[in-house]
Amino acid sequence: MLNSFAQSANEYERSESQVRSYCRAFPVELSRGSGSHLYSKTGLAYLDFLMGCGSLNYGHNPQHIRNALIDYIACDGLALGLDLHSEAKGDFLKTFRELILEPRDFDYRIHFTGPTGTNAVEAAIKLARKVTGRHNIIAFTNAFHGCSLGSLALTANSHHRGSSSALLQGVQRASFDGYFGSDVDTADLLERQLTDLSGGFDKPAAIIFETVQGEGGLNVASAAWAQKIAALAKKVGALLIVDDIQAGCGRTGSFFSFEPLGIKPDIITLAKSISGFGLPMALTLIAPAHDGWEPGEHNGTFRGNNHAFITAAAALKEFWADEAFAVSVRDKARLLQKRLTEIARNGNAKVKGRGLMLGLSMSDETTADKIKRYCFAHNLILETCGPNDDVVKLLPALTVTEDEIEHATHILSDAVAAQH
Repeated sequence: MLNSFAQSANEYERSESQVRSYCRAFPVELSRGSGSHLYSKTGLAYLDFLMGCGSLNYGHNPQHIRNALIDYIACDGLALGLDLHSEAKGDFLKTFRELILEPRDFDYRIHFTGPTGTNAVEAAIKLARKVTGRHNIIAFTNAFHGCSLGSLALTANSHHRGSSSALLQGVQRASFDGYFGSDVDTADLLERQLTDLSGGFDKPAAIIFETVQGEGGLNVASAAWAQKIAALAKKVGALLIVDDIQAGCGRTGSFFSFEPLGIKPDIITLAKSISGFGLPMALTLIAPAHDGWEPGEHNGTFRGNNHAFITAAAALKEFWADEAFAVSVRDKARLLQKRLTEIARNGNAKVKGRGLMLGLSMSDETTADKIKRYCFAHNLILETCGPNDDVVKLLPALTVTEDEIEHATHILSDAVAAQH
């Protein structure tokens, strides 16, 4: 007689596509989540430092947000609204403007796209091409922007690109900050190519980048590099797009990851944690001068997820009404950075990332994978990233406690030590 997990595992194997990935590394059937923890059907607790790959910045089932959604559903609140006006959408728009945009002196129009990050990126590059009359987009080495064809063309990883490579057009690849080491300024290289009539680059509609390359290995753009890229975009008549889907919503210690870099993008993409609860929701923020859409020109059936509007507004009111939450994130990021630095010093590793988007670059993929498996065996869930999956990546909830950071890094320290 098979136990319940074995029976379930057989069902997944029989019924679900081979494309599944996370479940292969973490073979457990989960039933609930609370705060920084996941729980199996048998009640076993796991400390979650993956958090839906950055989609659960406020943890699992934060009480205030959960209650707002329950109350809304209990009153027969509208679930799907397409792009019709709704009370839930109106409240989110007002809250986002008052708590996020206006305090930062930002003025953006909000485009509700389809419900995932790749939808927001598709809208961003489509709009950039429309308003500039150009086709070429410049993206960077180690970038990840999604897996639908437009955003996949921007994505650098050959694992994702492989089966569609012949269809991925209209993008030229530049080198991200630090790609050739600290002695080579890749922003200067790109400027040289873009301004040289024989540089081989077509005039771009947009330049798009992540300030911290989440899937690409936790590579961090410096303020100097980002400012050069922003100035270059303006110089050549291209729109500057920042993909803040994983690094945004407080992950790096400010609501937008680019705030400390001193740039103001023309277009911003947000998804993952913007709903505050793990519900599908994505936004493309557009500077008013570039809002060149015709009605219905870019749409999606589930752009009106009113349940996500409710949880998103509740999250903003709960965490972003003042600076206290951002300060706490930065404090916890310093603690995590300190602990990882100690581990790296003893483990032939290098700390990468920014804010609560940190990791350890290991000597090779096999070592990183063994560390991930050791951590899982000791009830800590984390992932690897980078072109060779050699970076152990930590994405805790922004509400993580200091004790939980200490516990997670103790397990990680033991995992690294076990490899020597």
